[in-house]
Amino acid sequence: MLGSTHGTFTTGLRARVEACGESPRTAVHGHAAAPGDRDVSGRALYAEVPDLDRFFRPRSVAVVGASDAEGRPNTGITRQLLAWAERVGAELVPVHPTRASVFGLACVPSVKELAGPVDLAVLLVADPLPVVEELGEAGVRFAVAFASGFAETGADGAAAQRRLAEAVRRTGVRLLGPNTNLNAFERFRDDLDGPAVALITQSGHQGRPVFTLQELGVRLSHWAPTGNEADLETADFLSYFATLPEVGAIAAYVEGLKDGRSFLLAADRAAREGVPVVAVKVGRTETGARTAASHTGKLTGADRVVDAAMRQFGVIRVDGLDQLQDTAALLARARRPLAEGVVVYSISGGTGAHFADLATAAGLSLPTLTRAKQDELHQWIPEYLRVANPVDNGGHPVGDWRGRKIIDAILADPSVGVLICPITGPFPPMSDKLAQDLVDAAEATDKLVCVVWGSPVGTEDAYRTTLLGSSRVATFRTFANCIGAVKAYLDHHRFTTGYRSPFDEAPRTPSPSFRKAQALMRPGQRLSEHAAKQLLRAYGIRVPREQLVTSAAAAVRAAGLVGYPVVMKASGGQLAHKTELGLVKVGLTSASQVRDAYRDLTDIARYEGIDLDGVLVCQMVGKGVEMVVGVTRDELFGPTVTVGLGGVLVEVLNDTAVRVPPFGEREARSMPAELRGRALLDGVRGAPPADVDALVEVVLRVQRMALELDGDLAELDINPLMVLPRGQGAVALDALAVCR
Repeated sequence: MLGSTHGTFTTGLRARVEACGESPRTAVHGHAAAPGDRDVSGRALYAEVPDLDRFFRPRSVAVVGASDAEGRPNTGITRQLLAWAERVGAELVPVHPTRASVFGLACVPSVKELAGPVDLAVLLVADPLPVVEELGEAGVRFAVAFASGFAETGADGAAAQRRLAEAVRRTGVRLLGPNTNLNAFERFRDDLDGPAVALITQSGHQGRPVFTLQELGVRLSHWAPTGNEADLETADFLSYFATLPEVGAIAAYVEGLKDGRSFLLAADRAAREGVPVVAVKVGRTETGARTAASHTGKLTGADRVVDAAMRQFGVIRVDGLDQLQDTAALLARARRPLAEGVVVYSISGGTGAHFADLATAAGLSLPTLTRAKQDELHQWIPEYLRVANPVDNGGHPVGDWRGRKIIDAILADPSVGVLICPITGPFPPMSDKLAQDLVDAAEATDKLVCVVWGSPVGTEDAYRTTLLGSSRVATFRTFANCIGAVKAYLDHHRFTTGYRSPFDEAPRTPSPSFRKAQALMRPGQRLSEHAAKQLLRAYGIRVPREQLVTSAAAAVRAAGLVGYPVVMKASGGQLAHKTELGLVKVGLTSASQVRDAYRDLTDIARYEGIDLDGVLVCQMVGKGVEMVVGVTRDELFGPTVTVGLGGVLVEVLNDTAVRVPPFGEREARSMPAELRGRALLDGVRGAPPADVDALVEVVLRVQRMALELDGDLAELDINPLMVLPRGQGAVALDALAVCR
């Protein structure tokens, strides 16, 4: 499923604040991130773009281990590098300890004896580590290591890769690989024009479908096969490609990410530049994650978190290589949409209805054409055919100009931004004339024209010559790929229009809340409910009136102060699930009930061997919608924030939404909106609508806590967060916090 539902970011919450602490506006809103900016935890807020010009277009290339001996693998590689160096205008210097020359070029015996500056060294050796040390001394800027046997093989290989990465950091050489290939040195067609697709893959073979787009007339400018990413990684190439004027879209095949934060910074850079990023990210299943890890030795990450992070930063995630190919090609070449309406134009009512159903289900907008527009179309289409959208022409006119008139009239409608024509099979001469009219109309408009050529043959002249020969018509072979690509196209431009970086929302300096909260943290320990609620209170998250007591008499006094009825709970750092142990008493209305409850709670704790810091006497809170808001740590992205249905439903339904901080109000508001149980917040069976604004406030405060306490907080679980009726706020009834 193409995964991108975006809007422009908005700022500003309502002025009402439920409790103490700074307002959400102050808590989450920073300023536009710029190079060198850091957040409150010291992490970068702006992607540094590596200068890779001399990698892709070096002036000089050293090939270490070059060979011209027939039958040797290095010989074929050397031959390809010679051809590539000639194409890019680079001087190639073979390096070999025993050969005087390779392919007629004089050899130097070692890297140490390279005569002049070298931009790129290609290492055709089994162990690149000692060569990297020499490259650093020789001042070589870039190196490529093809050797395998590193992190993809297990613990010993991972240790060898760490040593290689350390050598790279120490010497200043930028390394592609190890476990990479020759894809960066492919022959790209230079007879194609228009915006290009730049390709990033961790598996060279998986990039072949995108590379062959050139055979369909789509320009490809670069291919970065990142391999194990001991140094240069997907994020480096993503940032670099996003700054190149010739790149219209970036296509990526990602098995694992070296660093989640770097990837998001790079995606943010692409969004700032308005360059679409389309990615296949494997690892949706446990089997896929294991396979990817064995291939590249990197982290695949929790897939729900990866999916959410990509959506937040505008990366369009696709599942298949065919989708990667089709979506990247469309996004690279299509102009910015003038409207979001999609019209389906077909020669069959059944085909139009089928396509319209699929497009609507995918979230595309198919506006009904105005009565005036329908009357105009009926000048050339019989009255008995439906033209409201889909437009059924009953058979595209062949012998005159009417067919072109129909297409032009549809495209002239201001509500129409995209015209899609599904041609399920070739019907010469009708399909030939239809294809030509669509191409001619596309050349005369700034609107997107798409064709789905459904013939299984694909050798027809209308397809191979007319449609594929057009740089203005986007041609697909399946309904699904067309619909997914068009949705991604519209979503991308909606997302990047007025784009505001999520990193702009990141706090730069600690808040007063942080200083209060830090004093409550206990490294390596789980906080009691009472201490966890103090942590929430420090960040302005409302909790019930409550007191911690250590005697029955104190419990009775506390109940009088809190106000009957009350809830009583055992409180201790060892307690995670109190209800199952009978350590919660609800609805107590008298002093005698409070005394009895205190004795029961302490007796149960003593029997279970649980140390308590006391018993909580808590205010009873009115009915609302029970939600959960929490913080967990992802191995790739660090702290993540989760929202879902709370109470027992969180374990039964697992209906949650996750985001990676930093994010703004728009993302916080979208989290409850994507829950399956969203209707509960709207009010069902006579219940009033819940205070969603208050829920959003809590999410933003929790996000601030996650960012500021990143080094101290391992986990936070507010469950339940009682979201009261609209205008009454939200109250954290229980909380669990684990310190790092």
